[in-house]
Amino acid sequence: MTKASDLLVAALENEGVDRIFGVPGEENLDVLESLRKSRIELVLTRHEQPAAFMAATHGRLTGRPGVCLATLGPGALNLVTGAAYAQLGAMPMVMITGQKGIMSSRQAGFQIVDTVAAMRPLTKLTRQIVSPATIPTLVRDAFRVAQEERPGPVHLELPEDVAGEEIEPAPPLIPPHPIEIPVAHPAALDRAAAMILAAERPLVMLGAATSRPRATQGLAGFVHRTRIPFFTTQMGKGTLPAGSNLYMGTAALSERDYVHEAIERADLIIAIGHDTVEKPPFLMGPNGPKVIHLSYTPAHVEQVYFPHAEVVGDVGPSLEAVADRLEGRLPNAGALLPLREGILARIADRAEEGRFPPTPQRLVRDVRRVMPEDGIVALDNGMYKIWFARNYRTTVANTLLLDNALATMGAGLPSAMMAAMLNPGRRVLAVCGDGGFMMNSQEMETAVRLGLNLVVLVLEDGAYGMIRWKQSVDDFPDFGMTFGNPDFVRYAEAYGARGHRVATTEELVPTLEAAFQAGGVHLIAVPIDYSENKRVLVDELRARLSVTGMIG
Repeated sequence: MTKASDLLVAALENEGVDRIFGVPGEENLDVLESLRKSRIELVLTRHEQPAAFMAATHGRLTGRPGVCLATLGPGALNLVTGAAYAQLGAMPMVMITGQKGIMSSRQAGFQIVDTVAAMRPLTKLTRQIVSPATIPTLVRDAFRVAQEERPGPVHLELPEDVAGEEIEPAPPLIPPHPIEIPVAHPAALDRAAAMILAAERPLVMLGAATSRPRATQGLAGFVHRTRIPFFTTQMGKGTLPAGSNLYMGTAALSERDYVHEAIERADLIIAIGHDTVEKPPFLMGPNGPKVIHLSYTPAHVEQVYFPHAEVVGDVGPSLEAVADRLEGRLPNAGALLPLREGILARIADRAEEGRFPPTPQRLVRDVRRVMPEDGIVALDNGMYKIWFARNYRTTVANTLLLDNALATMGAGLPSAMMAAMLNPGRRVLAVCGDGGFMMNSQEMETAVRLGLNLVVLVLEDGAYGMIRWKQSVDDFPDFGMTFGNPDFVRYAEAYGARGHRVATTEELVPTLEAAFQAGGVHLIAVPIDYSENKRVLVDELRARLSVTGMIG
């Protein structure tokens, strides 16, 4: 006889799952026993939310759904921020939660919430398993739905009485099959090519969907063959080498950023993989450029995004087909390139300053100096994200992990931990503000227990700096955004990690280098003063246009 929980775990093994992240509860005990006897590693975390962040980051980096586990009620509800993180960020993930028995009700309503209903607006699919016989089909469907464009989270609920039920004979598992995406229609390819041929000042934008593992192959070929300059959104960084002489910068702000000089002069923007869940660079306007949307899925028409043509299909092959129609026929391809030097020079301004606390520009420069090309930097959310998006040059896809969709605090450390698990031979650095770090800092214990090689850089300003900046921009009094911190060196040591404090700007590079050389888990605390940079940002915005509407 086969228990339903054994069948569930066998179905997960059938999908290639090798790790499950989470905090089990009483209602998961059958599943836990089945996991003990399986090839799947249980990564026990200290809270369910970071377990979901880790599973989502697994999906982001591999294209295969990560899996997380929680019990009913409070445990399941602690996954919801991670579900939203994966839903908005298009990261494939499967969440499995427990529930009280559905064939009897011995504990009445204790701890019971309708988790399936709670997950419905945050997932692509949410189902309760009511019969062991359905497990192979439900698991196969969950992984299919999670991976299909647009990727995202799926939820399965397994009640404890169903988990312990035995079934004979066990239904067969369903083998996974490749998911292929059609190339765009020839008429759409012809239309896009004609618009590009007619453009006098074309510009390419690489958005969030270009960071999908399957997308990166065709991008470099398209840009190389057409010679059209490109810029990226924050989540599109790294999908093409930033060292290319066609790179114009990254849109760190929605408008009036340096790269918007090129955006405003362009008469055509080829938006590849743009997803409007990402905080937008503003492209559209009554006198703005024409926009071609080229992505896996049709564009969502928004107030800030209403493209004039669409090329919908598998991005890599579709780009190759467009390039076939254009190569050698674009005399105006590089019309915007004369702007490049000035844009990049202003981005690099102040990166050499030696004052202490360091400027964000200097901090980014120093981090770049110690990270090899394939090193991975995972950002939490805070003021520093603007400067990393602008200034951190990337040459390998998915080596700067940031979230510009849900943009939740607390995800930086778990994301870095997942990156370190998947890439044990590469340098991995988490960069967190003191506010975001403390939201999931308990996972330092998990990182030490797992024996990860990971460096965590904590930037101390004693405040929720991004909101404090916005408060200042909107001319509100400085109120309600400051807090105290623990001694981060001793805090790291209490978890079994090694702690360091940087006392001068010149110490940062050697301290980072020594931590990476030593291996293990290290926390490096460095104070940072955003006040002058906040003023610089405000001055930049107001100098180019009086501040109205959305900034950021």
